[in-house]
Amino acid sequence: MRTAVIQMRSTPDVAANLESAERLTLRAVERGAECVLWPEAFAFIGPDAQKQEMTEPLPSGGPILERCRSLAAAHRIHLVLGPDGAIVSLYRKIHLFDVDLPDGTRLNESDRTLPGTEVVVSPTPFGLLGLTVCYDVRFPALYQLLVDKGAVALTVPSAFTLSTGKDHWHVLLRARAIECQAYVLAPAQWGHHHGSRTSYGHALIVDPWGCVIAECGEGDGVAVADLDMAAVTNARTRLPSLEHRRIR
Repeated sequence: MRTAVIQMRSTPDVAANLESAERLTLRAVERGAECVLWPEAFAFIGPDAQKQEMTEPLPSGGPILERCRSLAAAHRIHLVLGPDGAIVSLYRKIHLFDVDLPDGTRLNESDRTLPGTEVVVSPTPFGLLGLTVCYDVRFPALYQLLVDKGAVALTVPSAFTLSTGKDHWHVLLRARAIECQAYVLAPAQWGHHHGSRTSYGHALIVDPWGCVIAECGEGDGVAVADLDMAAVTNARTRLPSLEHRRIR
C-alpha cells in the first residue's frame, strides 16, 4: 500500500492549518498514496485558552473532524478515519510529555490532557496498524504490545521538539522499527509554531530492517513509500528476534 507522511507547520490559525493539511494530502494523492498520515496537533498549536475553545469531542467530533472525514471519502484514502469517512479506530496518547528542556521550553501536557489507557491497532488493506503518538516513541514496551496484537506497521505522528529531535528522532524511530520488525510511519511538525514552541520536522518512513526509505527535508512536504508485507515477513524470518523474547 502506497503510504504518505505529511510534514507541516501548525499555528494558532485553525483554518490555515487545515488548508495546509489538505493541500499536502492532495499532493500525496497525486503521487498515488492510499494512506495519508498527518502529524500530531495538525489542527492547532497555540495558546491553551484558544485550544480549549476549538477542541472537539470524539467520536462525535465537529467541523474539524467532519472536514477530515469528507477529505478521506472524497479521495478514497485512509486518514486513520477510513476510506469512506467512517471512524475505524480511536487512540488516545498514553505517555504525556511533561518536561523542562535546556533551551527554556517548558511543556506539561498533563496540565490540559488526560492520558489514554488502551493499546490500539487499526485494520488497513496492508495489515494491522499500531497506533501511537509522539512521546510514546520513548517507551518500547508499548510497541512490543502492538506487535503482539498483530501490528506490521506503527504510526508515530509527532510534534517533536527541535532540541530533542536533532539527537533522538531518527535513533528512536529506527530502533522501534528494528525491535518490532515493522514499518514505522512518522508524520511530523516542523518550524516555529507559537511562543517558544519549535518542532524538528523530518517526517519519515522506516522499513522493518530499520532503514529510512522516505524522508522530508526542510519546510512543508510529503514523503511517500510503498509498504510491502514481504519486507515484514523477510525481516522476521531473517532475524527471528520476536520469537526469541523471554519476557512478555
